[in-house]
Amino acid sequence: MAFVITEPCIDTKDTACVEVCPVDCIHPGKSEGQYGEVQQLYIDPDECIDCGACEPACPVEAIFPEDEVPEKWKAFIEKNADWYKLSAEEFESKWGSPGKKG
Repeated sequence: MAFVITEPCIDTKDTACVEVCPVDCIHPGKSEGQYGEVQQLYIDPDECIDCGACEPACPVEAIFPEDEVPEKWKAFIEKNADWYKLSAEEFESKWGSPGKKG
């Protein structure tokens, strides 16, 4: 199981979660080139160690354990995973926002 970033992060992108993540699985951070392009931050489900450090750090309460994501935001489970596994073009076509480059 991983943690998932949901809708409240859109256009907020507070990076407190990035700063507390011990395995650097939340991207893009402020120092990454894509930070200004994306609508929200994403957690890599394959890298997340389920430590939960990010959840209380989020000032807009956008982060949930995968099995506790509210029903209205369930699509964000797939969206977070897709940001890491789809090409930038595929992600943008599917979700209407910039995908991960490189």
